[in-house]
Amino acid sequence: MNHNGVNSLNFSPETGKLVLTTGDGGSAYDPFNLSQDIMEIAGKIIEIDVKMNSFIDNPPVVTRFNELPESIQNMLTVIAKGVRNIPGISYQRHHHQYIKYTGNVGQDLVESIFAFVHYKPIPVTQLVQASIVGAEPNQEGFINFGWRGWEGTLPTTVERGCPANPDSNEKYISYFTETLETSILRLPPLTSYYHEDPRPNKFEGNALTGVQAYNGNEIPGLWGSVVFTDLALAQSKPPVRGVLAYTRLSADCRQSDYNVIETDYNFGPNAAYYVSLGANQNQTRLYLGVYGSMKVAELNQGTVFEIVR
Repeated sequence: MNHNGVNSLNFSPETGKLVLTTGDGGSAYDPFNLSQDIMEIAGKIIEIDVKMNSFIDNPPVVTRFNELPESIQNMLTVIAKGVRNIPGISYQRHHHQYIKYTGNVGQDLVESIFAFVHYKPIPVTQLVQASIVGAEPNQEGFINFGWRGWEGTLPTTVERGCPANPDSNEKYISYFTETLETSILRLPPLTSYYHEDPRPNKFEGNALTGVQAYNGNEIPGLWGSVVFTDLALAQSKPPVRGVLAYTRLSADCRQSDYNVIETDYNFGPNAAYYVSLGANQNQTRLYLGVYGSMKVAELNQGTVFEIVR
């Protein structure tokens, strides 16, 4: 998972298309604001109509939709912008429609899970035509996660030392104009959790690594929930452990709280980074990917577990 390139590739049971998510393409804080630029490939969720089956020898290296060959443009529609780093999309069938769940990995403060049902994708050919004539494409119904003006529930901030107290720090809104411009247009998170959180029954996270809807009956009380994983508890003592938690859509569509899922598996003295979360096709079983090291060159450190009662 890399916020400088492709984050994930999922199949949409709703449209029958592949769904590609891309990172914002830059270093910290998306310095060129690519995620909000509708013509940039970076920082987007894109549907690919694989039935069109376009093939090109020696495809060009591009960063913008209007630089793609026309045959590729015809295959693509853009679902969302304002993406920083998405670990994947989960689809939950509910009353003849699909709820889409996804997460956005935060910069410094907060990790966020989002949910949406209706959306209006924009064909890439339409974006390119609007660009040619200098027009602004119609983005009504288009999903915007708010980055870089918003980091989940919070205006994106930078942290600076506090001269009056060396043990404290101050936070300043990084992109005031963009925060205001996207405050109404952005999709609010379903739930969020923070890198620093002293509240009881909560946890201090590090990086969101998976989001999956659960429709099974084997784990009482979890049916209809959306489960998510964090790579590792922040500031935890060795050995490192990841975190499982869940939330639900609220009836009033307001931000929901979350609950931690306690696990009793004994990982022993080794680290257990929760690197991924998966499900079977009908979402009645959940699978947790665990790795014993943060160094990808250290081989044979991974295990896949089924989450059971």
